[in-house]
Amino acid sequence: MKRVMIIGCPGSGKSTFSKKLHNLTGLPLYHMDMMYWNANRTTVEKFIFRERLSAIIQKDEWIIDGNYGSTVELRLQACDTVFFLDYSTDICLEGVRERRGKARSDMPWVESVDEEDAEFIEFIKNYNLQSRSEIIDLLNKYSDKDIHILKNRNDADEFLESLLIKE
Repeated sequence: MKRVMIIGCPGSGKSTFSKKLHNLTGLPLYHMDMMYWNANRTTVEKFIFRERLSAIIQKDEWIIDGNYGSTVELRLQACDTVFFLDYSTDICLEGVRERRGKARSDMPWVESVDEEDAEFIEFIKNYNLQSRSEIIDLLNKYSDKDIHILKNRNDADEFLESLLIKE
């Protein structure tokens, strides 16, 4: 496990899982949101985003956390290990609610407690119907990778604990 990608519905806990995995493995951690967003909630130009991602995936070791569907296959080609946090919609919506108002190292701004982006919430509600099957198809296409499909937070915790036991 040297080149790791972590994907899943927003709110599933990709960044939390990636930070814990980083702490256990020492692999450098990169967040897709930090490559894509500016602190003023604007996005970088697509070519800049792609350049940033390309520079990272060329490295020997990394953990990259985030979805960004247009780059999933690019990262699948470069990685050796995938974690797909395949959680229920309710878990993901709860995750989004819980992180509001908290500073996060994976985002360049703090969402206010009262803030709710209706379009973002709708995306989460539709993720398992619209995006999940594309992810599963890509995981099947790249079945030579070490793929971990975690179904809930307990699965994620158990995997991380198994790394502690191996050390």
